[in-house]
Amino acid sequence: MPTPVFLTVDTEFAWRHHAAGRDSDEIYARSLEPAGVGLSYQLAELARHSLKACFFVDPMPALVYGLAPVRRMVETILAAGQEIQLHLHPNWTAARRGDRGEHHGRFQLYDYSLAEQIDLLVRATDLLVEAGAPKPIAFRAGSYAANDDTLTALSTLGFTYDSSHNGSEAPHTSRISLPAQQIAPVQRSRDGGVIEVPVTVIEERRDRVRTFQLCALSAGESYDALEHAAVSGHGAVTIVSHGFELANRSGTRPNAVHVRRFRALCAMLDEMRAALPTHHFADRPPLALGHPDVPLAPDRLRMRWRQAEQLWSNWVEERS
Repeated sequence: MPTPVFLTVDTEFAWRHHAAGRDSDEIYARSLEPAGVGLSYQLAELARHSLKACFFVDPMPALVYGLAPVRRMVETILAAGQEIQLHLHPNWTAARRGDRGEHHGRFQLYDYSLAEQIDLLVRATDLLVEAGAPKPIAFRAGSYAANDDTLTALSTLGFTYDSSHNGSEAPHTSRISLPAQQIAPVQRSRDGGVIEVPVTVIEERRDRVRTFQLCALSAGESYDALEHAAVSGHGAVTIVSHGFELANRSGTRPNAVHVRRFRALCAMLDEMRAALPTHHFADRPPLALGHPDVPLAPDRLRMRWRQAEQLWSNWVEERS
């Protein structure tokens, strides 16, 4: 049985640009369309390789900047034939335009009670649908900052999937009560049936895992992780990126390392599509739940190569 791949892109206004005092158009440009390698570029590459991707869109900046920027994200993604699901950074609830981030709500979703999380999810869903998206069935918390109350809230509201568990961020930020090395989808029956689709991780060392994310893994690590999942018959692979991730943090020029990784990943998934087909959550692909999947084992040479690449990325490509 092929292993479903969820290629996910967290799509949001980067708080750092709001905190820098930039206006809405500039925040959009630097967060969503930075340096010609943002949302439109990524959608074109996905189309060139006939790949499906899920864009987790955070509509909460609409509380500060109005619905127009979120509607623009939604229209751009849907026009490209990709899907939209719900993302949520709750700090936007108390933010104010032009105050350089002085006012904000609590940043982590797990800092809110169950009732408060339900209210936040309802509010975010309403904004996303008002912006033109279909009603979401999948969710990812901003910064992966979900807990078991989040799953209960999602179940209460009729969501089918959550993809907030990230072992590399557990247990400090990602607080769903699953092992750090849990990468297989699992039914959270005590929470009413929400299926947790964890972010895939690989082992960097025997005591440390690393997120399958464009800015975190080299192309070689990505290839090995995909091959490992296919050969081992994993229940799913879930990959993370961001709309701004192919540019430097300032959003002023491409990060060539990340661009190469993205293009390489698209080519890999194109080549491996028979064993690793990409899916939308709305496809509701059959998922082998509770598989005893284990992350790719560590490899010192592979890790050293990535560390050298990261040094170049951080010291050269990130300079604006």
